[in-house]
Amino acid sequence: MRAVYRKVISAAEDLLWPRRCPYCHEAAPFGKEICPECAGRLPVIRGARCGKCGKPVESFENLCDDCRKTEHVYSEGIGIFRYDEAMRESMAQLKFKGRREYGRTLGHLAGRAAALRIAKWKPDALVPVPMHPGKMKTRGYNQASEIAGGVSDVTGIEVREDLLLRVRETKAMKELSPAERRDNLRNAFRTGSGSASDMRILLVDDIYTTGATVDAASGVLLHAGAEQIFFLAVCIGQGFMVQF
Repeated sequence: MRAVYRKVISAAEDLLWPRRCPYCHEAAPFGKEICPECAGRLPVIRGARCGKCGKPVESFENLCDDCRKTEHVYSEGIGIFRYDEAMRESMAQLKFKGRREYGRTLGHLAGRAAALRIAKWKPDALVPVPMHPGKMKTRGYNQASEIAGGVSDVTGIEVREDLLLRVRETKAMKELSPAERRDNLRNAFRTGSGSASDMRILLVDDIYTTGATVDAASGVLLHAGAEQIFFLAVCIGQGFMVQF
């Protein structure tokens, strides 16, 4: 009965406030989260991937340039879409233009696309990369939490926001070098009130570039007793992104 009630409410919301497609940003067809034509245009990564971070690589490569030169703390991860111009705009709409609903939609898409990896990893919990309270107050929501909620919808894995906190506000990472990113994230996270002991955790975020954020968060959780850390990102960068 509760499921029927939720469907009725969802249908009513679609009529009153049509969902926007996260690709073209127009109203999605009734009952849909994304236009069928746009779903076919999504830049899903296919073919060879880095065995560590999941970035696209040449067929003869086991690791990407980043992972050959960086010792990551997490065990393994995957990003679903190439971070191209269309997805860059989608992420900007989600993070800076109030399109909160994009997070749930993209979480559904990412969760389905990564279903086999998630089944292999067997995570006990989904942990969205946390946002500093100051930034959360300004934005009103954490995009990683919205994405994690969508992943939970399709996997049934619980979202745990009590395991990891962001306690230091950091600079924007876009213009920072890999070394500067690591320094920027030093002591940025700490454990929350929940226990991560012996847990296999899947960190969820919007974009993976060099892995500095995932590594910083993973280090805190592993220190708190987590067994293994994996990550799932909606988008992932491509090519040689680490400068030495």
